[in-house]
Formats: sequence, C-alpha cells, structure tokens
Amino acid sequence: MQGVIIAAGQSSRFWPMNQQHKALVHIMGKPLIWYTIRSLFSVGIKEIIVVQAANRMVEKELSRWPIKGLTLRFEIQEEPRGTGDAILHAKKWIKERFIVLNAEHLDVSLYAKKIFKEKDDIVLVCSETKNPELYGILSVDGDRVVRLVEKPAKNESPSNLKLWGMHILTPDFLDCLAKEQSHPYSLIFALSKYAGTHAVKYEKLQGSGFTLKFPWDIFGVRDFIFKNYLKKRIEKRSKIHKSVILKGDIYISEGAQIQEYSIIEGPCFIGKNCIIGKQNVLRGPLNLEDDIHTGTGMEIKNSVIGSGTHFHSGYVGDSFIGSDCRFGAGFVAANRRIDRGNIIVKVKGEKIDTGSSYFGFACGPRTKFGIHAETMPGVLIGRDCIIGPHTTVKDNIEDGKKVYTVSRQEIQEDNIWPAEKK
Repeated sequence: MQGVIIAAGQSSRFWPMNQQHKALVHIMGKPLIWYTIRSLFSVGIKEIIVVQAANRMVEKELSRWPIKGLTLRFEIQEEPRGTGDAILHAKKWIKERFIVLNAEHLDVSLYAKKIFKEKDDIVLVCSETKNPELYGILSVDGDRVVRLVEKPAKNESPSNLKLWGMHILTPDFLDCLAKEQSHPYSLIFALSKYAGTHAVKYEKLQGSGFTLKFPWDIFGVRDFIFKNYLKKRIEKRSKIHKSVILKGDIYISEGAQIQEYSIIEGPCFIGKNCIIGKQNVLRGPLNLEDDIHTGTGMEIKNSVIGSGTHFHSGYVGDSFIGSDCRFGAGFVAANRRIDRGNIIVKVKGEKIDTGSSYFGFACGPRTKFGIHAETMPGVLIGRDCIIGPHTTVKDNIEDGKKVYTVSRQEIQEDNIWPAEKK
C-alpha cells in the first residue's frame, strides 16, 4: 500500500501558529509530520507522497531527517483548494490502494491492523461525535456507507459518525474524483457519489483521536509523542549543577545548561543549548526546543515553547509559544478562570470551548513582552507583536500590532495626598 499525506492547507484555525503549515511545529526537535511518516513506515508503507504548499517548507524540513528504506515524493498544491484537489496532485504516482491522511495523524500505526484488513474496497475511518454539524458525516446501512454529508444542519444529521481525516482509497476512485468540480469539499461529494455505485465500507474507532485543529490541541499531540518517543537521558556536553533536582522522564540535549537550585519534573524535553537559570521550576509535560533561555526565578508548566525564545522571570502555564519571543521580568500568564470554568477562546470570530479549565495563551513567533506584562486565560496573540510594560492582554491581538497601557505619572510637591485635600 502507498501513502498520501496532505500538508498544504492554510491551517487558519491554528492561528497564531500558522505562519507555516501546522505539521511543521516541532516537538522533541522534529516536525510533527516526521512522526506521521515514521508511523506509516513502521506498518510497512515504504512509498509516501506528500502534498505541500508552494513554499516547499515541508520538503526542506524533512530533508534533515531522512528515513532509510523510504521513498518520499513531493507534489505542490499551488493554492489550498481542499483535500480532494490535493489528492489529485498525487494521482500520477498512485499505482495501488493507498491511505490518505492529514499530516498530524501521527497515531496511524495504532489503527493500521484494523483499518487495513479489507483487501479491495474503500474504507473510511470514523468515530462518534456529539457535534455532527462540525464535521463530514456518514450515512450508513450495515457495514456500508450510503452517502456523506458535509456539516449537516443541527437535528438533520444522518448519523453521529464523523470522518477522521484518514481514508483508504483506490486508483479507480481518482477518476471519479477528477470529474468533480473543484471545491473545498470535492472529496466528500465524490465519495458520496461513488458510494451510490460501489462498495464503500467504514471502520469505526473508539474515542475521537487527537486532532490539530486549534492551538490548544498541541498538548494532546505532544503527550502522544512523549509517551512513544521520550526517554530519560542526559546527553554529553550538557552542564547540570549538582544542586539541581531532576524527577521523572527528562531528556536534556547536548549543550544545555541547568543552573543552581532549579527543579525539573518530567516528562520534559529540553533542546540543544538551552540555558535554564537559577532557581527555576519546570513542571511537565513540557517541551522546550533549542536555544531557550530563562532567567532566575522562572516557572513554566505544561507548555510547548519554540526555539530561541527567552524569558527573564515570571510564570507561564498551559501555553503554546512560538520561536524567538522575548518576555521581560515579571511576566505572568493566567491559565485558569476565577470560577474554574472551561476556557473559552475566540477563533475566527467564533467562541470555542477548549474543553479544559486550563489554558494560558498562544502567541506567534517574534512577539515581545515588556516588564510585568500579563495575559488572561485563552487569549491568542499574533506574530511580530509588541506588548508594552504593565499591560494586561484581555483580547486577541492581530499579527504585527503594538499594544500598551496608557498611564500617567505625577510628582507631588507636598506631603498631602490628593484625597485628603479639600
């Protein structure tokens, strides 16, 4: 069987972390799509076609981590016209049944035995959902798919079975897909028509799997990678002061420095040349990419932080931070509501429930924060922003904006406070 990975979309709901395709986010030093490819290779798929955007960033990234014995091909989708159009870009390489999946499905090996059992037919992977209006939904009869409906209206859904973004397709189906008018949902339309005249089966999996639709979804993906790849190890040429306390599974990369009286609780990955300052508290699960620096008295817990980001002092919890950001002294990220309710985040103008009472903030690359800046739970801050000193960010901030609090300083000539003056 061949594999086709779709990695060419705009990932708009993943803002502010979508400067490049979301599958290029790094965990443990490698992009997420590498883990998906590794997962496919581990179940015997030796030829994979990756459909990427015109900037070829996926191809450039993957060239750094070749897998021996794997044939990897790349096709370009010039404009993001949906999964159906992306699949057609891979058509010239397709010779047999193939699995097509989104680039963040790095858990595919867990389900391979079950979904590969059919020998000839198309198989659509699905699971149950309480919100069918948000997904492509299957209408089924026994073990067969009768038709598909994209985002049905509430109370009009033919079932509660949603597509997982993982399908096993056949070369002859591509001819049917090619006849479909170009549309973001052309794959759904073509599959629905094909099911009317051919055998299309489905495989229902338990749970919902993890997705990478919104920024906070990164935590589930990170936890999966940690569970399957993270091992306790301290590389040579790292420097750890004798007063440092290490607990649990912690990987410390070469060139990293952990300074006096810091405490690190795993699971935790610390990238190359990181410098963790004195009296830090790092509480896992925590992923720190290369060249991250922290000053004295910094606390970070349950976060994913991009390479080259520097912190002076303060607190970050349950947050997703891009590369090359700067945080002044006394920064605080609030990560819980006072009433302990679920964190609600505004995404593309719509309020989305994260499903968790823990979420700090997400900010894009190269954003800078002045001293004593703060973020409220659930805010999203774009790339290349500047947040002024003593500023509390309460709402989302678009890319490239400067936000600051206006205050006035007065010098008093006498010793009588204004409130005491008549």
